[in-house]
Amino acid sequence: MQKIKLGAIKEQSYTMKESLRALRTNIQFCGDDIKTIMFTSAQPNEGKSTVVMDLGRSLAELGKKVLIIDTDMRKSVLAGRLRAKIVDGYEIVGLSHYLSGQTKLEDVIYHTNIKGLFMVFAGRSTPNPTEMLEKDYFEQMISAARDTFDYVLVDTAPIGAAIDAAIVGKNCDGAIIVVAQGEAGARAIKNVKRQLEIADIHILGAVLNKVQAKQSHYGKYYGSYYGNYYGSYYGNYGHEKEADK
Repeated sequence: MQKIKLGAIKEQSYTMKESLRALRTNIQFCGDDIKTIMFTSAQPNEGKSTVVMDLGRSLAELGKKVLIIDTDMRKSVLAGRLRAKIVDGYEIVGLSHYLSGQTKLEDVIYHTNIKGLFMVFAGRSTPNPTEMLEKDYFEQMISAARDTFDYVLVDTAPIGAAIDAAIVGKNCDGAIIVVAQGEAGARAIKNVKRQLEIADIHILGAVLNKVQAKQSHYGKYYGSYYGNYYGSYYGNYGHEKEADK
């Protein structure tokens, strides 16, 4: 397993850390059988990948062994955004290389410079990502990851843009929908929920992201976690403004 350095890791604010603690706590209370979790959204730029990365870091801080898998083989920019660089200088190979049979599973899992956090990048763009995700290779990857890691966080393309999430979710224990405040409309969000239900994917809940700061008696207020709602968690996550897929 090769090592990779992530060069664009921002320091999290106290408010974001608290939101992340609430999110990871709700995930832990879903049960010890919930280990592989898919993240999707209604449309691009809702901050989904940022939520996945920061949640992975938060879980790793607990001493958990966490694997993040980027399955957006259409136009992923995660490796570039994180300024990922292999320690020995070779080209990064990713999910598309593995699913096409060009490399072995152990060659696409990278140990990052964050203790306990491992990554599988999307790899080079491919014209048929949905068909590739339907291969037995992907199911075998998730199965092997379950036996090796405490948590596997799977970042998918927005389900409003591609059906990949419905394919990926069949191999996961549950799904979380990331919703950016003021972005996707209610109809689009309901459509995401409906498509996941049609695919018989267990919806764990949703994360409300990019919440606008509000003023309280104690100064700026960035929101808090909204607790449980029919077994799901709804909350606002930080104040992240960076565009995301």
